[in-house]
Amino acid sequence: MKHQETAQEIIKAVGGTNNINSVYHCVTRLRFDLKDNEKVDNGSLKKLDKVMGTNISGDQFQVIIGNDVAKVFDAMVKENPAIQQTTEKKEPKSDKKQNVVLKIFETIAGVFAPMLPAITAAGMLKGLLALFVSVGWMSAGTDTYRILSAIGDGVFHYLPLLIAVSAARKFGSNPFVAIALGTALMYPDMTALLSSGESVGFLRIPVTAVSYASSVIPILLAVWLMSYVEKWVDRVIPAALKLLLVPLITLLVMVPVTLIAIGPLGTFVGSGLSGGINWLLNEGGLIAGIVLGGAMALIIMTGMHYALVPIILSNIATLGFDKFLPLTFISNMGQAGATLGVFFRAKDKKLKTVALSTSFTALMGVTEPAMYGVNMKYKKPFAAAMIGSAVGGGFALAFGAKAYVLAGNGGLPGLPSLIGQTFWYSFGGMILAFVVGTIMSTIFGIKEEEGDAEALAQFSPGASSAPAKVASSAATSVNLDDMGDPTPTSDAVAVAPMTGKSIPLKEVNDPTFGDELMGKGVAFVPTVGELVSPVTGTIMNVFKTKHAIVVRSDNGMELLIHVGINTVKLRGQYFDAHVATGARVQAGDKLLTFELAEIAKEYDITTAMVVTNTADYKQVLPVKLGEITMGEDVLKAEI
Repeated sequence: MKHQETAQEIIKAVGGTNNINSVYHCVTRLRFDLKDNEKVDNGSLKKLDKVMGTNISGDQFQVIIGNDVAKVFDAMVKENPAIQQTTEKKEPKSDKKQNVVLKIFETIAGVFAPMLPAITAAGMLKGLLALFVSVGWMSAGTDTYRILSAIGDGVFHYLPLLIAVSAARKFGSNPFVAIALGTALMYPDMTALLSSGESVGFLRIPVTAVSYASSVIPILLAVWLMSYVEKWVDRVIPAALKLLLVPLITLLVMVPVTLIAIGPLGTFVGSGLSGGINWLLNEGGLIAGIVLGGAMALIIMTGMHYALVPIILSNIATLGFDKFLPLTFISNMGQAGATLGVFFRAKDKKLKTVALSTSFTALMGVTEPAMYGVNMKYKKPFAAAMIGSAVGGGFALAFGAKAYVLAGNGGLPGLPSLIGQTFWYSFGGMILAFVVGTIMSTIFGIKEEEGDAEALAQFSPGASSAPAKVASSAATSVNLDDMGDPTPTSDAVAVAPMTGKSIPLKEVNDPTFGDELMGKGVAFVPTVGELVSPVTGTIMNVFKTKHAIVVRSDNGMELLIHVGINTVKLRGQYFDAHVATGARVQAGDKLLTFELAEIAKEYDITTAMVVTNTADYKQVLPVKLGEITMGEDVLKAEI
């Protein structure tokens, strides 16, 4: 699917352009501010080739794309440029009270995420310069070094101007007026005035001396307040004078207010936050490293790491280093190691390929494919990654590991940002996280089947995990070990195992069946709580939760019949089995009865019937779709 088609499908799945207030992207995700998250069609999103998963952080809806996120985003805004801008008139959200802390984190993330390409490029260059000087490839003070340093340092020196633009877009104010506010604070004569050491006043009101170069919190607070001032002025000024007076009055109010109140307050808040977190990182040592290292993946998932960007930037600007950044590298290595452990334990060739490739991308600093595509999907590897990250984080902070620039990439390409006196402690923490994550993931293992993993793990196409001999009260038992692997001998026809409506398998709202991962077949929406055998043959497996049965026909067709979606969670409640593994059955013999009405209260009752040895047939096709009665021909498999 081309990027433009993917973009249009995503817009459609999130409720259309009318449901989008704004959208931007980070390294791997599209981040939507939607009018109503309930309008999102998650099922459709997850079926798209480019979509690895979805996530909600606060009110923000995230679509995880991976390396192609920028291309999908560009295609999205090319056809719908308005959706990139924040819309001021939003429809009211849910009456639920929003968590204030999460709202603050979300706002800071919304401001800093669009700036990351510039910040990370500059940070990476600063890291490379440090590397070149340390190995003797370049001398500090040369013209070339100074020019390259200007590229790296310029972004951070004039960081308030970047924040002004991004914050203005986030808060719905004029970005050019916001830049004018920032330039007034950083004007050389203003800088000289505030750094002169003499008392400064505006209309006899004292102005506190504050340096705004490389600062973060003051301009963020100033533009936030400016958005309210600008909107109020815009309401009271006549239309004919808006162009001239709105920006003029806004600046005349905001520049003095910022110098007198907001600048000192922002500096105080920023210093307090930095001091608190730095105290934890400095004094917590091993314990802080274990806790923060282990929890880093959860912090990243919620987007809270963006809220720490101002503190990280402040630390680097004032202290020359930051102790939080090494933990992001270590967490990424934990995810990479855990996915490699899946590669070692997995039996399915496709899964092994996916695990190995996503482990490599995580090593390169892009963890979403590994985290969402493998580790979280199988749960145990995610726990292994957190354990590895905790061990690596404890080691790194115990020895005071530091990062010296914000490189923006938390993988191997970002290593130059760690170059300095503590490099080997940071690198050692990364290695520990990777190795421990790999070992723990290999030990924990996985259940390879998606969705009803616990139940489907009991069945492997082409082989039986059932006992050799199981007697059936309903029919003669057989020895399954004597049956060998099935080899279809002729075309096969299956009859409808239940009464109701037959539908294409792709309409099942579960990727295991809907994406035909288990094989081709047909699905049913039953109206009667009874399941009969679709073929004459042998029961290969009655799942212990009684919600699914595998039957093999005498001519070699294997059928998995799965009643409902996620009904494994009922653990057999509302189900009664009338046959046992190993029983001989005729087409139409009763296999299961179930309380349809009770199950439907909690679960989707759609029932899938899948030919698990589809590869042995030329084609597998439904014979009849629509209203159907048990016993009618419904599926045909042709050799």
